[in-house]
Amino acid sequence: MTRAVVFAYHDVGVRCLRVLLQQGVEVPLVVTHGDAQDEQIWFESVARHARWHGLEVALPADANAPDFVRQVRAARPDFLFSFYYRQMLGAELLAAAPRGAYNMHGSLLPKYRGRAPVNWAVLHGERETGATLHAMTAQADAGDIVDAQAVPILDDDTAIEVFRKVTVASELTLARALPALLAGKAVLRSQDLRQGTYFGRRTRADGAVDWHSGVRAVHNLVRAVAPPYPGAFALAAGLPLRVLRTLPAAAPRSAAPELRLVGDEVLAVCADGALRLLEFELDGSVSDAAAFRARFADKALPLANGQR
Repeated sequence: MTRAVVFAYHDVGVRCLRVLLQQGVEVPLVVTHGDAQDEQIWFESVARHARWHGLEVALPADANAPDFVRQVRAARPDFLFSFYYRQMLGAELLAAAPRGAYNMHGSLLPKYRGRAPVNWAVLHGERETGATLHAMTAQADAGDIVDAQAVPILDDDTAIEVFRKVTVASELTLARALPALLAGKAVLRSQDLRQGTYFGRRTRADGAVDWHSGVRAVHNLVRAVAPPYPGAFALAAGLPLRVLRTLPAAAPRSAAPELRLVGDEVLAVCADGALRLLEFELDGSVSDAAAFRARFADKALPLANGQR
């Protein structure tokens, strides 16, 4: 039976681990992360699913530490798989699997190599993204491609909605590619990294709104950082404003960005158009048109950029 040590985290890690088990791969060791105390955990637990299947679970502080590399070697893997594991695997680990090491990445490589690929794709207004299974090398997300699956991004999709599509795409990609990979018959194709892009991690500060960037750019930012991510933030008349969901709206334009009530809708009006604030939090208490009217009547509130 083919053996694989699996490095995995998040929903993609859960689904892909279960694909391996479904297709008869023996998994002597599952390597995952402990949940960070300062992170909102909205996704499934790889550790829990692995233990349900009676698999050994390890949570090393450093997967590339010599002692842990020896533990992986002792598991005698034919393959290593990485499914949304958050640490790069070094050369010693990659060499522990004689039949290769493969990673599932949440974009259509070579585009959006690196961290937070779904969020970056939404932020840049892409119309599609996907999942790519590729060979692991010393360079991040740069190895030869085994298979990939595209998914659409709708104009009003948030990052979490796109991530759910990418999770399904990851499962489909692995299920389709695995038989040939296990049989030694997979045909890989190289990446042209000149055609791709690389992006780093995102932080809460990256949710700061720049109202002068244009309505479309603000809308894409809101979608990219909408809950369960921290959300986009700005100031309205000096009050903290958290913008959670928007749609473009037809409305009068304003040279100076402002928040105003138009009928039964709260709009952010800018020089090139307006956005309907479908979900928002203003000063911790105003979250709909009725509350806005009760507190501010017909007053327009000047909008200022969020501070990083």
